[in-house]
Amino acid sequence: MDLFDKIEKKAGPLGQYADDAYGYYMFPRLEGEIGPVMDFKGKTMLNWSLNNYLGLANHPEVRKADTEATEKFGLAYPMGARMMSGNSVYHEQLDRELAAFEHKEDAVLLNYGYQGMVSAIDALVDRHDVIVYDAESHACIVDGVRLHMGKRFVYEHNNMESLEKQLQRATKLTAESGGAILVITEGVFGMTGAQGRLADIIKLKSSYNFRLFVDDAHGFGTLGKTGAGTGEEQNCQDGIDIYFGTFAKSMALIGGFIAADKKVVKFLRYNLRSQIYAKSVPMPIVWGALKRLDLIRNHPEYKANLWTIVDALQNGLKAVGFDLGRTNSCVTPVMMHGSVGESTAVVHDLRENYGIFCSVVVYPVIPKGMILLRLIPTAVHTLDQVERTIKAFVEIRQKLANGTYSNVGRIVSMAD
Repeated sequence: MDLFDKIEKKAGPLGQYADDAYGYYMFPRLEGEIGPVMDFKGKTMLNWSLNNYLGLANHPEVRKADTEATEKFGLAYPMGARMMSGNSVYHEQLDRELAAFEHKEDAVLLNYGYQGMVSAIDALVDRHDVIVYDAESHACIVDGVRLHMGKRFVYEHNNMESLEKQLQRATKLTAESGGAILVITEGVFGMTGAQGRLADIIKLKSSYNFRLFVDDAHGFGTLGKTGAGTGEEQNCQDGIDIYFGTFAKSMALIGGFIAADKKVVKFLRYNLRSQIYAKSVPMPIVWGALKRLDLIRNHPEYKANLWTIVDALQNGLKAVGFDLGRTNSCVTPVMMHGSVGESTAVVHDLRENYGIFCSVVVYPVIPKGMILLRLIPTAVHTLDQVERTIKAFVEIRQKLANGTYSNVGRIVSMAD
């Protein structure tokens, strides 16, 4: 069989909807200034699908820093991989400031969060080591684990009894192989909004010898007294051995970092293949990240504003009977019952008749027969927008219950 014929037939769990979904449900084009109100297919939308937790995307100081850095350096500087010719005093400054913010000895920048996480897992373990990871880990963790040539055990999501059982298995294996154990979890699970049970995991260190690697993409900037993340929120930051944060959520940027003890960061600098063999982070990104970090540190009101919106949205939805699952973070998943066809009809109705844009998640990401509408609150949303959204969701739920969307087939096609 020809390879291209094979992949065309295979399509994949999301690709099977490509012809009907492209440009509307998948790969939509949001236009205009980044914010709670944007344009979609010629209509003004209230947007709940922004990776802009603290509202920094259009902050005037951020826009100024981004512009000045681009004018001064362009997008090409510095040239080459950081190890070879792509280092600068500003890259080193950002490393130091991120480490200090996370209460770690050192930090290393990453071109992209996803690649960096995959590469870090690959660098940290060898075939003698055992990885133990949460069943609902993000794809970047799963893909990093897949690269591992040794044993890996998955534990039931946030289940400490299951984790301990896998740690017992891992301990037995490493006693024979001479290897070590790496436990990987998330600070905040991006689909459900549930915080990882970091404090409880760290308590297990008294009985088992392992190191803890935490992906805190959604916790960085949003949780903890200073915004340092889920470890700070749970008063256990010291117990996190390797902390991963991304610029893509609270900073409204691109890239990421890993913070840890100096010896760990030193090892990663010389062994992270995704950084050694890739161009250094461009200077506008570095300057932009420095400015954003400065604003996060010195303006706690941004996080306070975010949580005003989060609390109003989540409490308001719960008050009228919506199921938000186990979220105890900013991520706001609204669970309903329905088919894939009904889910697309719900989203179509929300966008076309209510002017509300949010992301929909269906099987295989969540169980069959379920619809998850994921809302991402930000510091620049308003309480009026929250009230409008709750009202719309109540009406949508009633339509689902009375069968308004039940005659919909496989998918409501809105492709260009």
